Amino acid sequence: MSTIIAKLLKELEQEAQTTRKMLSLVPEKKYSWKPHEKSMTVIRLATHIAELPGWVEMTLKTEELDFANNPYKQEQINNNQDLLNYFESSLAKANTALQSADEPALEGIWVLREGEQVYSRSTKYEVIRMALAQIIHHRAQLGVFLRLLNIPIPGSYGPSADDQGF
Repeated sequence: MSTIIAKLLKELEQEAQTTRKMLSLVPEKKYSWKPHEKSMTVIRLATHIAELPGWVEMTLKTEELDFANNPYKQEQINNNQDLLNYFESSLAKANTALQSADEPALEGIWVLREGEQVYSRSTKYEVIRMALAQIIHHRAQLGVFLRLLNIPIPGSYGPSADDQGF
């Protein structure tokens, strides 16, 4: 296994630990809540976070995603166990795909488009890194949502104010 793939696997697992903690706190009674009319609902945001590890497998097994041919359809989540199971399934697929990949595959080009409109053209490595960044980004958004709902936030890269009793 290449050094780059080993580092991606390690980063994926490190981020999964924090992501599990955050997803487990999503209040089922507030699934339809959102802090602003332009915001996603809590469950839509949490489901998006849970699906993002799946982008690793998709990136390694395909050359592009064309929304014109593959309209986005979000997984139906009914409770927190469904949410956590979906995340674990996405994560397992990412791990399996990375473990069976080789470094040259990471240099292949991957395209995100909608028909003729190209949103991005990047190496597969860059797309995988973007997926990891998206997990972190949306997890931080979820942290704000949870804070607004008065739910204590666990630390991500050290203790949070809630962990320290502030």
